[in-house]
Amino acid sequence: MADTRVLIVGNGGREHAISWKLSQSPRIAQIYVCPGNGGTSLLKRTQNVDSVKADDFAGLVLFAKANNVNLLIPGPEAPLVAGIVDHFNKFAPEVKCFGPNGAAARMEGSKTFSKDFMHRHNIPTAEYKNFTDHGAASAYLDSINHTVVIKASGLAAGKGVIIPQSKAEAHQALKEIMLDREFGEAGDEVVIEEFLEGDELSILSFSDGTNIQSLPPAQDHKRIFDGDQGPNTGGMGTYSPTRIAPKEVVDEIHKTILQPTIDGMRKEGYPMVGCLFTGLMMTKNGPKVLEYNTRFGDPETQSLLPLMDSDLAEVLLACVDNKLSGYEIKVGSKAAATVVVAAGGYPGSYKKGTEMKLDELPNDTVHFHAGTAMKDSTLVTAGGRVIASTAWAPTLEEAVQKAYKGVEGIHFDGMQYRKDIAGRALK
Repeated sequence: MADTRVLIVGNGGREHAISWKLSQSPRIAQIYVCPGNGGTSLLKRTQNVDSVKADDFAGLVLFAKANNVNLLIPGPEAPLVAGIVDHFNKFAPEVKCFGPNGAAARMEGSKTFSKDFMHRHNIPTAEYKNFTDHGAASAYLDSINHTVVIKASGLAAGKGVIIPQSKAEAHQALKEIMLDREFGEAGDEVVIEEFLEGDELSILSFSDGTNIQSLPPAQDHKRIFDGDQGPNTGGMGTYSPTRIAPKEVVDEIHKTILQPTIDGMRKEGYPMVGCLFTGLMMTKNGPKVLEYNTRFGDPETQSLLPLMDSDLAEVLLACVDNKLSGYEIKVGSKAAATVVVAAGGYPGSYKKGTEMKLDELPNDTVHFHAGTAMKDSTLVTAGGRVIASTAWAPTLEEAVQKAYKGVEGIHFDGMQYRKDIAGRALK
């Protein structure tokens, strides 16, 4: 029965992927995406909303009421940390929210808060110290000899993590974050933590505040250039499942990290209803948490949702109704890969408004739009990470091959992409 009318907030590849998966559900009557992008505008039962701004919570409530919306899905972290769920709970309680309230979103919004949470609940993570004073942070750097990671505590669009290669670089990073304000208020406080060696992976989990179920582990590629060279980005590609976390390892992560996180949040009074996205480092001493995101990852979501055999709408409704324990999320035995295509110059300055052309794709490949828009019925670029090619197949090798075939169907001047997505797994 098509009884669910959804409002998705956001305009990236993640929001296109969520809309794409929801549009296949018989439970969905209508999807609104604010503001959406060139890809969401093409989906069935889906409409982009430009009459209200994505950060105008009062306007979104009025829109939701006028259009009988009964499920809200905030995509990016900024509205969650700013309290969009609290606003809807107060002014539109009839709308169920798949996403955490502002208190729970601090797990992503403040790295110092989340590190202290891990410490309180004995969740394995890197040794760390938090600083609000540049002088104290600088003195601490001088007192240690191990390699560190320096993190701006607040939201920095996935770019606030610096891995200095020398003491001088570490001091320079501290200066840029705390004194030069490169990330604005996000740098009011910093975390300095030990550098962990190993392979990174991410796990996307659905939670109703008590129970948790996860999709297969994924691996992201953060750097702009092949071989993990160049500056960090929001993510240049992903694949799933990873080969570094067999079932027994994932079960261990659930037992020692994911369930204790959900239990701890509930006990402290801010239950996690929504998607908990956990970044992990697989060290020689076992898995350790790098960070929490309290929403769907981007571009991991683009690789993970095609693997789901379950109806996404059913899963989200089970979470918001606290009924996830009675629902089993089904995932097919296949692999998926996503290759992000970015504008020339990204993650530095780049051009917008470049005309794009896309070729037709086979059924097992999809173009997830991110920084695209329709201008006078022509598709144009509108962001740094412009679009992604995602494909799924029985094996990872085939999925990667098909994803790159999909990239060949994307045409715009200056486009750039990595040629080695999933390369480590395929060695």
